[in-house]
Amino acid sequence: MKTHASGAKNGRDGRTRIIEGALRRFSQDGVSATTLASLREESGVSVGSFYHHFASKEHVFGVLYTEILNAYQQAFVAELVGHQDARAGIEAVVAFHMRWAGEHPERARILISERPPRKNEPGGPEVAEARRAFFRQVADWWRPHMKNGLLQPVAPTMCYVLWLGPAQEMCRLWFAGAHVPSDEEIKGLGQAAWQSLRQSDREQ
Repeated sequence: MKTHASGAKNGRDGRTRIIEGALRRFSQDGVSATTLASLREESGVSVGSFYHHFASKEHVFGVLYTEILNAYQQAFVAELVGHQDARAGIEAVVAFHMRWAGEHPERARILISERPPRKNEPGGPEVAEARRAFFRQVADWWRPHMKNGLLQPVAPTMCYVLWLGPAQEMCRLWFAGAHVPSDEEIKGLGQAAWQSLRQSDREQ
């Protein structure tokens, strides 16, 4: 009985170690440059333990990417719905994005730099469903402000580019060691997002 319990504990720990090791390796080296051997070495698990939990490097990436995306999107929505004012919501999300990237640099690097799993790849269906749910939640917040003439009616992709594209580029410079954004610059990114997304015939 004791051996069985220990084995179960080790199994859980092994999966956690693989995911944590993958986060380090993928964020530093990129998914394509990370080998299965380096993943096992980083996590300190045996070949058998690895394949007990994951079928491939791509499987690890799919699980990790899904976990990161879900955590980011939940925090994003929590920040957004805390603001009833349109401009406050737009600017707060930009500040949140930069803050989250600073607090979770390894996870942010993966979201910014890696191609998401496609639908036919491990994690792909989960990522697609998470995005659908996320866009529905954002649209629910957006719709009343659009009807009130405050925010533009924009498609999800265009909304993302206008809202967070400049912030993403700032994060890339930040992670590359080229520039550390100041509070004033982050505030400016939020103001620029508002100017891009507001309906031009309304002032706020």
